[in-house]
Amino acid sequence: NKWRIVFPDNGRQWKQASAFYSGNRIQTTKYTLFTFLPRNIFEQFHRLGNVYFFLLAVLNLFPQVEVFHREITMLPLIVVLLVVMIKDVTEDYRKYRFDKMVNFSKTRVYDK
Repeated sequence: NKWRIVFPDNGRQWKQASAFYSGNRIQTTKYTLFTFLPRNIFEQFHRLGNVYFFLLAVLNLFPQVEVFHREITMLPLIVVLLVVMIKDVTEDYRKYRFDKMVNFSKTRVYDK
């Protein structure tokens, strides 16, 4: 039975802010079910190492430049992408559970 105590500011700023923020819900998660894959891949390819391994895999598609087998070149990139995706899913799910716990906790509101 933990309680959150909310002290509202009933001044002019609160009325302006309440027009933009209609709810009192906390959300710290980065992804939704539909945006996880495209957003995660977009963020992962901002890392220089992932771009490097991707370019190696693309170069290996051409037989004139092929040094290793195509599967061997793509393996490090796929492993790194999968490990980071699993890490991001677990972190985001923990944030989701914590947000849900905070959003459904009992509150006391003090009004001036």
